[in-house]
Amino acid sequence: MERDAIFAGVPVIETPRLILRGIRADDAEAIFATFSDAETMEYYGEEPHRTLEDSREHIRAIAGWFARREGIRWGVTLRAGGDEVIGSCGLFRFDEDFDRAETGYELRRAYWRQGIMSEAMRGLLDFGFGELGLHRIEALTDGANERSQGLLRSLGFTPEGILRERFAWHGRFHDEHYFGLLRDEWLASTRRHSPLS
Repeated sequence: MERDAIFAGVPVIETPRLILRGIRADDAEAIFATFSDAETMEYYGEEPHRTLEDSREHIRAIAGWFARREGIRWGVTLRAGGDEVIGSCGLFRFDEDFDRAETGYELRRAYWRQGIMSEAMRGLLDFGFGELGLHRIEALTDGANERSQGLLRSLGFTPEGILRERFAWHGRFHDEHYFGLLRDEWLASTRRHSPLS
């Protein structure tokens, strides 16, 4: 897929249980249901949303990133659950030649521990290394966010370093853990898990 076509409208990504689509203005209540939860936002680096307007502003920011080709954020929806956004995942901080990007994600707490974000991220990684032609995808996590680190490891990301006390949040400094995944590593992993291999 040509990059101009990708940024003409958020491409839809389909997996066995999920549809990843662009986030729309009418998703504000669903976004609020996720982003207003303190436990979901514990490691997000932002305060939980307090009003629906906070969520509307977040959606406007996502649209702005996309318009400037700075990021793509997909709303995660269940095929069997209507069209409600229950989380999101994205690619952003593209380098100039689109060889590298960063990823991030969040999921409403009611849907944790069901393999949903793992499945969504597999779709995202296929798209990033395939249609976008990325060479490397990076992820950063709070040092205490063991769930996120476990997800990244399960997807094949390699821990590449720890920046000690890199950012301040809620009155104390936190370590930041860096992970990276290369295109060849992802392709080798998907071939190993292919039913045809």
